[in-house]
Amino acid sequence: MAKVWSAPPQPDLPSGTFPAVQPGALRPGPLPSAMLSPLCVYCGAAKGKRPEYADAARAFGRVMARRGVGLVYGGGSVGLMGVVADALIEAGAGDSIVGVITRELLDKELGHRGIRDLRIVDSMHQRKKAMADIARGFVALPGGVGTLDELFEIITWAQLAIHDCPIGVLNVKVDGKWFYDDLIRFLDHCAAEEFLRIDPRRALVVDDDPDRLLDRMSTQPAVERFGWKRT
Repeated sequence: MAKVWSAPPQPDLPSGTFPAVQPGALRPGPLPSAMLSPLCVYCGAAKGKRPEYADAARAFGRVMARRGVGLVYGGGSVGLMGVVADALIEAGAGDSIVGVITRELLDKELGHRGIRDLRIVDSMHQRKKAMADIARGFVALPGGVGTLDELFEIITWAQLAIHDCPIGVLNVKVDGKWFYDDLIRFLDHCAAEEFLRIDPRRALVVDDDPDRLLDRMSTQPAVERFGWKRT
């Protein structure tokens, strides 16, 4: 019989981070962060209004390079996507990058010409599937509806047991406010109303520090899925 989940009372959202999950069935042992490689990074094709977003993307790319974590991403040269890729290239880790881009976007000269492994596909569906097939983990940086589309799809796939890779969110702080706090509150609301089969506070690793985010992702418990009530 499927386990039925009732949402527990949700504590106030901690700024910038989620607390560590409760002990549970961990993936086999603590994994070195390189075992997350390649890491699929979702982020904006724009740099955003404030310089803190690009600063955070650059810092995240540098941390990936230092820790030996390869990158798979949408293959763009613009926005935060380009900033992350450029940070790895500048750190000498350009050979660890896989870019996946549609032919249409490549023809618009948005493809990153500085990476060696740029894979061209025909559709956005193929693009997202190709990135997911390659990745061993997923992280969302700030972005718009495209980033949210990718993040929600990969959360959905975790809920459906299509994958069991860790999912992280880099919760960048700008002007005293963390970028993804409102989104996480919305997921809490969805869980409380029993529209989710996973607990978002256990399924996602949310942190505002790149090193700590990767540390926590490397030991994140496997996603626990619940049945819905039949009434």
